[in-house]
Amino acid sequence: MLFNSHEFIFLFLPLTLIIFYLFRKLKLASSAFIFLAFASLYFYAYWKVEYLILIVVSILTNYFIARNLYLSKTSGNRRLFLIFGVSFNLVLLCYYKYTGFFLDSINSVWGTKFPVFQVILPIGISFFTFQQIAFLVDVHKRIAAPYSLVNYVLFVTFFPQLIAGPIVHHAQMMPQFERPLIGISKNLSIGGSIFIVGLFKKVVIADSLSVYARALFDGDISPSGLDTLSAWTGVLAYTFQLYFDFSGYSDMAIGLARIFGIVLPENFYSPYKAGSIVEFWRRWHITLSTFLKDYLYIPLGGNKNGTLRRYRNLLITMVIGGLWHGAGWGFVVWGGLHGVYLVINHLWRKTELCSTIKNILLWRLLSWLLTFIAVVIGWVFFRSDSISDAVLILNAMFDFSQLTISDGDLDKYLVFQWPPILNINSIWDLPKLNSLKIGSWILIMSTCVIALLLPNTQQIFAKYNPVIELFDNRKKSLLTWMPNLRWSILITSAFVLSLLMMAENSSEFLYFQF
Repeated sequence: MLFNSHEFIFLFLPLTLIIFYLFRKLKLASSAFIFLAFASLYFYAYWKVEYLILIVVSILTNYFIARNLYLSKTSGNRRLFLIFGVSFNLVLLCYYKYTGFFLDSINSVWGTKFPVFQVILPIGISFFTFQQIAFLVDVHKRIAAPYSLVNYVLFVTFFPQLIAGPIVHHAQMMPQFERPLIGISKNLSIGGSIFIVGLFKKVVIADSLSVYARALFDGDISPSGLDTLSAWTGVLAYTFQLYFDFSGYSDMAIGLARIFGIVLPENFYSPYKAGSIVEFWRRWHITLSTFLKDYLYIPLGGNKNGTLRRYRNLLITMVIGGLWHGAGWGFVVWGGLHGVYLVINHLWRKTELCSTIKNILLWRLLSWLLTFIAVVIGWVFFRSDSISDAVLILNAMFDFSQLTISDGDLDKYLVFQWPPILNINSIWDLPKLNSLKIGSWILIMSTCVIALLLPNTQQIFAKYNPVIELFDNRKKSLLTWMPNLRWSILITSAFVLSLLMMAENSSEFLYFQF
């Protein structure tokens, strides 16, 4: 079931809300959360009922291991339980997510002929696996204790964050399940508004950009059929599609949780405004970055064993982070590329020149541009079907000799096509790879302005504490949400437009694939 679907918005969500708040009003808090846990399991089973067994087995096994881990008297037994628990989770994840990838890679390298079978990836497995591994590690460290089974089930399955995050920590969530019910109307107003902002980002902006991204990445890519402008059109369309798709999901998850009186951690904080790769990773998928730092980078040694080992640990962490996103060499290259970026960034920060010029406006603008281009290059590997396709696209992007346009070709570059956002009743033909439509660039530049110049959702709703703050460099926004008529009209208009766009189709979120 998709957040951007009619059955979710008009059936599942209102029914779940009514029953949940009815239990809370009757002062049956435990019954309310039991119901919410079952509703979350139903939400998961709606996609594919067979995998309901998988997540239930995963939850019960991890809960059993956590209890025994906590009750074990000796460090040796606790260590064995931890190894077994982490191995259990990783085996499940690797089987469902990486079996085909590993077999295909072995056949390619060694010339073997192992049959490569595709296992359907259970949705959300990457997220609930990491959450449960973190919980087991913290129980082993004695900084967490097994909670009630109901609360643990809800911690893992809470439907707003179950499918694509944020990756929540038990210390952030469990105490909220025990809080008394306050401010129902306030939570509904704030949470509903944030949800609609996210819905608008996904349905109106991201899905409109997807037309141009698919034309490049899902088409037949060949050196002779791809020119520089078309390559940049498709790549920038994907760059901002992914931004608004993931930002939209994060907002919708935060808004939905707030409707139930739960505050989630922030997961997305204007990453394209970052002036360095280090800052980018403090803004993009914040909860994943935090998990990788706390449960992989630091256990590997972090920065405590010398410069070379620090950078080695950083590269390992980023490669594994890339592989976590998907079973493909493109994801590995993307993760490794960002690892190299981070190493270069840290080395640069140690230089005297960096300290001298870091506050100069021109340098700050150049730093932002270099960071943005580096991120865009990474997305090419992230999205392409193969490394060879990624190389062809990058060659076309930076082969500026193709920018010259002959008089005979001028007309095709001046053809005006309104982007799909402005035509909800017809399906436009996908743009050809060898032509540039001005409408696509109007849409791309508009989304660029929104991403780079406008405040983000956390800033707009900052007065009402929409998230558990993880980003420590906040700036106040002049554009502040208020529960008044003007904002009601604006939010309602965004909701209506989103519903009209949903009339065509409901598309999955990009992070559902990871």
